Amino acid sequence: MAIDDLLDEHEQSERVRDWLRNNAAGLIGGVALGLGAIYGWYWWQDQGEAKRLKASDDYQAVVEQVQAGKLKEAQAKAAILKDTPFAALAALDLAKAHADGGKRDDAIAALRAIKTDDTAIAAVVSQRLARLLIDGGKSEEALTLLTSIDDPVAHEVRGDALFALGRKDQAREAYNKALVQLDVAAPQRRLVELKLSQAGGTPPKPDAAS
Repeated sequence: MAIDDLLDEHEQSERVRDWLRNNAAGLIGGVALGLGAIYGWYWWQDQGEAKRLKASDDYQAVVEQVQAGKLKEAQAKAAILKDTPFAALAALDLAKAHADGGKRDDAIAALRAIKTDDTAIAAVVSQRLARLLIDGGKSEEALTLLTSIDDPVAHEVRGDALFALGRKDQAREAYNKALVQLDVAAPQRRLVELKLSQAGGTPPKPDAAS
């Protein structure tokens, strides 16, 4: 190997050492930041899982208290679930317990307080609230709640509201829409057929409905 080559290699080595000395802190900091980010990600994941498990346990406690008839305790526990996916479920359980106990206004208040981005849960909330409003003589408000929902239950409840308002033609139409969307073997079907008959309609035969 030529002397010039050796000098070039020595000079390059010195440059590398100088660069490392000058940038060591930055390199170490970068590695530390990278490791910190990885650790932080796993820590965040663990924290999220711990919160989900805690919320699940709290919701189960609400269910048990509702079943035991301890509604005040259940309501206090349900408040802890705010901003979790279980908040709406807990409120639905409480509303049902209030309704079963004859406390319609409390049930309505519980349902009105529910905030959820889940469209399926939102539909259930609207349908249950509409039933209670019909029972309380507020059928027009019930109809407003159901405007954008297109499923058999919503059509059935809409029929109930229209029937309560004396609008039997429209009630029959709503019940028929519910029957069209219901399977012939659905347990709910027989009840809707009875409601349709009460409104002056004729339930379709099974072969026509299918």
